[in-house]
Amino acid sequence: MKLHDLRPAVGAHTRRTRVGRGIAAGGGKTAGRGTKGQKARAGGSIPPWFEGGQTPLHQRIPKLRGFKNPFKTEFEIVNLGRIAALVELGALEPGELQGGAKAAKPAKPAPITINQELLRAVGAVRSLDKPLKVLGHGEIDRPLFVVADAFSRSAVAKIEAAGGSVQVIEIPTGPLAALGVEPKAETPARPAAEAKADKPAADAKPVRRATAAPSPEGPAPEDDAEVEKPAKGAKAKAEPAAKADAEEAATKSPKAAAAELGADAEEAPAKSAKAGKSGAASTSEATSAQAGLPSEGEQDSPAKRRGDAATTRRTAPAKPAKTAKAEADESDETSETSTPPADGPAGEDA
Repeated sequence: MKLHDLRPAVGAHTRRTRVGRGIAAGGGKTAGRGTKGQKARAGGSIPPWFEGGQTPLHQRIPKLRGFKNPFKTEFEIVNLGRIAALVELGALEPGELQGGAKAAKPAKPAPITINQELLRAVGAVRSLDKPLKVLGHGEIDRPLFVVADAFSRSAVAKIEAAGGSVQVIEIPTGPLAALGVEPKAETPARPAAEAKADKPAADAKPVRRATAAPSPEGPAPEDDAEVEKPAKGAKAKAEPAAKADAEEAATKSPKAAAAELGADAEEAPAKSAKAGKSGAASTSEATSAQAGLPSEGEQDSPAKRRGDAATTRRTAPAKPAKTAKAEADESDETSETSTPPADGPAGEDA
């Protein structure tokens, strides 16, 4: 492939349509603009914002900046200067409530109670639908007890400096107890360690119990025997004994250790053969019991009698082995008693 063989992909480049070149070209006469009208004229383009003559959108909307916070809280505002002026005019007097009788003046002037209802009665605020906020513009020299939804820091400082007090109306965020019913005291949260220690025993994992393996000498027991773990005291006592055995084995001579190993090796085949015979006997007894047949012990057979005789021979005490000298003396005595002497009575020879 050469450079002159390179071509763009099919459809990537389209030739510009030439209009106004006759009917045969497909774009002659009106050149695709239609007949007459604003868009058919030269320079008759319409801007994108044009809406046919009515006021466009960008002119109908007021030119404002920022946005309105939908969560804004609107307060009824009253300043301390306004409250002080009402007190000077006598609209707010100490201990006076709307619709109540006037009480005798005490020796010390009582603080004047100010709340939204009283301010609404004297015209300081317009509505009771909005929360009340007290601001600190102005001065006050009388002790006031002001109840409102919010206070500025300067207002609180000036009221307390004049000997008064403030109280904020708190809106409950949860359900309240009924009248006459004491709310339940909240129990403090316990730490995680105590909660874990108080978990019921049912949550603990079950302990797996080991069962005794069936012995070759007899059938397996009906119930699985529970293998009890050795107590801590027994384990503690067994450790010194094991250490003593290890020290004794270390102090033994190599010859004594070899002799013990040889004796154990000689006894092992005999023990294994005996265990095999006893296991076979117990298995045959168990099979006979399941089939309902009398066992070998119950049958009076010649094999049993032979076995009893063999058992008696095995259990009889073994006689001590005679030495060669003892056997020679016994043979001499036998020969003397069987053959009479040739000369004289036997007593003279003796």
